[in-house]
Amino acid sequence: MTTYCDYCNSHPEDTFNKSYHDTQYGFPLQSDDELFERLVLEINQAGLSWITILKKADNFHKAYDKFKIE
Repeated sequence: MTTYCDYCNSHPEDTFNKSYHDTQYGFPLQSDDELFERLVLEINQAGLSWITILKKADNFHKAYDKFKIE
């Protein structure tokens, strides 16, 4: 059974954060592309809520060519 933080448990309708916790949060980075993606998302998050960035993640993937460095 998957367990979630208090925030995710108190917002069952928030599928964006649950998906993020299941696939990215706390997982080690495997490539420079993943590091670049996380840096871009974190930099753009400044002043915004993290859920806003998660909802716009597809747009960031398109704008940054899926975060492929080379």
